[in-house]
Amino acid sequence: MKDGSGIKEKLVAQALAEGFVSCRICRPWDVPQVTGRLQAFLAAGYHGQMGWMEDRSHWRGDPALLWPEARSVIMLAESYTPKEDPMAVVGQADRGAVSVYARNKDYHDLVKKRLKRLARWLIAEAGEDCEVKVFVDTAPVPEKALGMAAGLGWQGKHSNLVSRNWGNWAFLGSVFTTLELPADKAEPDRCGSCRACLDSCPTDAFPAPYQVDARRCISYLTIEHKGPVDEELRGKLGNRIYGCDDCLAACPWNKFAVAASDMRYAAREELKAPKLAELAVLDDAAFREKFSGSPIKRIGRDRFVRNVLYAIGNSGLTELRAVAQGLAEDPDPAVADAARWAVQRLS
Repeated sequence: MKDGSGIKEKLVAQALAEGFVSCRICRPWDVPQVTGRLQAFLAAGYHGQMGWMEDRSHWRGDPALLWPEARSVIMLAESYTPKEDPMAVVGQADRGAVSVYARNKDYHDLVKKRLKRLARWLIAEAGEDCEVKVFVDTAPVPEKALGMAAGLGWQGKHSNLVSRNWGNWAFLGSVFTTLELPADKAEPDRCGSCRACLDSCPTDAFPAPYQVDARRCISYLTIEHKGPVDEELRGKLGNRIYGCDDCLAACPWNKFAVAASDMRYAAREELKAPKLAELAVLDDAAFREKFSGSPIKRIGRDRFVRNVLYAIGNSGLTELRAVAQGLAEDPDPAVADAARWAVQRLS
């Protein structure tokens, strides 16, 4: 273990130079509240089909177990604030709404490269006996809880991290290190009596403030959920075909949002308001080509087209009925089911 008290100021400056909007420090064991909240979340079944959350709950509930040698966690936020109104496409009947974060390159790749550069800088500055591990949504790390402990922001009523300095449009990354760095103070909750995020949810996915039932969350339903979506919820998806930004967009703290430093987060023109009729007919090869390098690619053609067909069924546009009819016998059962549902809705 090596003392890094003299490095922190330069570390923060280097992180900002790399493009992060904030850099704060906490200890791996600074999140005692995580275990209780996580167990309550799992016990209520709010994780839905995300069995991996339960399988790795011992690590996710205690990040100190992930790498016992770590003495500090460097928490970083990277802005992806959209230039355009994220809600402009919602309600455009013949178009699909893609979550802001997925309208261009996969953030995992971009953030991880930045984290690795910062980690290499830290080793060069502190010496070879400084060890590091970087994480960005790829391991059972409770990023939001650690971010709150480090003072990046506070966990809002929609469960995402919020900051009075950069709003809530940000990716979180972490660098675990054996270096002993001075810790920062946690940020107090500043949501007050505001309910903007809770009241904006189309599917009522918040049983209470600070709680999310993933089984009703549109982001979960369109990305993580396998097979047909409950018919009671399909109509509430609207034209959202990958993720959902409603609760993030509603947060008043976004008046302090910081512009994204990386142009690769700017929306590709064809993903700002893609035509449902064109997306529905993508075969596997065309889907892979269209979404190469995009986070959308990971859900596969079948789940994506299923989502598009729900949006077609919600469109009210009878001219799209033929598109849905053409997929009524699709080899994938969920796609075929969604197609028949859309045809029925448009009849």
